[in-house]
Amino acid sequence: MLNSTDKPVILTFIGNYLPGYKSGGIQRVTINTVDHLCAEFDFRIVTRDRDLGDDKPYPDIQYDCWQTVGNAKVYYLPPQATTVNALFKLIAGTPHDVLFLNSFFEPLTVKALFNRKIRRNFSFKPVIVSPWGEFAWASLSQKYPKKYVFIKMARFFGLYDNVTWRASSEIEEAEIIKEMHAKPETIHITGDFPIKNIPDIPPDAKFNPPPDDQGLKIVFLSRISREKNLDYALKVLGRIETNVIFDIYGPAENVPYWNECQKLISRLPANVKVNYFGRVEANLVVHIFSHYDLFLFPTGGEAYGHVIAECLTAGTPVLLSTDTPWRNLKADGFGWDIDLSRRGIFVEIIESLAALAPEERSQMRAAIKAKIGGYLLDPAVNTSNRELFLKQIRGNEDL
Repeated sequence: MLNSTDKPVILTFIGNYLPGYKSGGIQRVTINTVDHLCAEFDFRIVTRDRDLGDDKPYPDIQYDCWQTVGNAKVYYLPPQATTVNALFKLIAGTPHDVLFLNSFFEPLTVKALFNRKIRRNFSFKPVIVSPWGEFAWASLSQKYPKKYVFIKMARFFGLYDNVTWRASSEIEEAEIIKEMHAKPETIHITGDFPIKNIPDIPPDAKFNPPPDDQGLKIVFLSRISREKNLDYALKVLGRIETNVIFDIYGPAENVPYWNECQKLISRLPANVKVNYFGRVEANLVVHIFSHYDLFLFPTGGEAYGHVIAECLTAGTPVLLSTDTPWRNLKADGFGWDIDLSRRGIFVEIIESLAALAPEERSQMRAAIKAKIGGYLLDPAVNTSNRELFLKQIRGNEDL
């Protein structure tokens, strides 16, 4: 192979990575993939030198070199090093077997593919592109005119020609075919890895578990953006008659939308108490979920929904829309997936859960924790993820 460890090298581009935590599911599932497959593949992560939305770089990082971060080698890019030419030099100067690009709209992805398009005298390695749910309508509809124009131009110029698409589900496969006119044989469906090791709570961690004696404890943990449907959750809670604590975690990315949600909060009845705690560090997510009776997440669409898996890992049941791959949850004992047109059913489920004795809710949590490990650690997920990379490597070796 191309490196001293005799492992295939997966050169991975992602907008944000460790030690950051603000970019959500794309970063989390990339970390999980590295943790699960690092014994077989050498992951080289190229990423920005700062967290999402930050003006300053991470402290104590090095530049112009690869450094070990977790189970990967990471190369941090200051803003001036993200030009098309700079990225080409990095790609050309890093021996690798596969180029793995995370996010369709990410500028690092676009620039890497632009290099491949204009530098025809350079032999690029096989390319995998993972959109991570960006073609789901709930996500695509945000700033749609701009995205529509980019998709049209990308298709016209063939920017994404001859790539392998990674999809988290058949739903995402259909979205890729619809938006990019991709052929089904170019799409590889594979499940997302769950978190491998739940991190310890840092000694300086700051979060506020809700009290046990003030009603049903419900949590919303996600980016506060229109496609995640926090407003829908608040409208559901506006019809609840039992006592409820509703804690919201996540960055308010869309300020006008968050202002709309705050107006809805101000109109909620006195029996619904709402707290907003802002961003949450990734290593606290599972611990936070463990303090709640329900995760209310009526999302407009998820390619996978890693936060759902983290919630179930904590034993907390989920109440979701039907716009995720997590279906038939009631039959599995994990919660409920309900069509968004049936808001009254959301209300009924919350009321029925609130009516349970604390012992019954504890039994539900124990049952979820006992079952979810086997559900998430499906051997097929490992096999399909390995095959995603190995198929590219074997194809390249056959040339």
